[in-house]
Amino acid sequence: MHHWDKMTKSSRNGPPPKKKTTPDPDRLERLVAEANRARAARELGYRERALKILPWVCGRCARSFERARLRELTVHHRDGNHDNNPPDGSNWELLCLYCHENEHARVEDARAGGGADKPAAPATHKGLAGLEKLLKGKK
Repeated sequence: MHHWDKMTKSSRNGPPPKKKTTPDPDRLERLVAEANRARAARELGYRERALKILPWVCGRCARSFERARLRELTVHHRDGNHDNNPPDGSNWELLCLYCHENEHARVEDARAGGGADKPAAPATHKGLAGLEKLLKGKK
């Protein structure tokens, strides 16, 4: 005798049908209210606040972002303190994933004592110097 011969008819046809329950009319309202609460909680987060007040452009490479790729734009805390979140966003900088990673790697390198770039000397060359003289000679 095979094992399927011992099975009952209901076990061969799958689980018994579920009993129909009456729909909960308040369920949709509860789901919408919960979704609204979750959205409000997210908006209190610094990332959402930064995205509302800052242009969606990477502060390093100047790449601009559309809503579809916004997940690639991150909030960088200029002073490194993630608890310092002033309402005006003065401690935030929007950076793309690549520039944000590069910024943190640069800071870590500096802490380790290597690879820290020295500030560049201010430019002294005046690119348009003498242009007026050249233009006067053309008349």
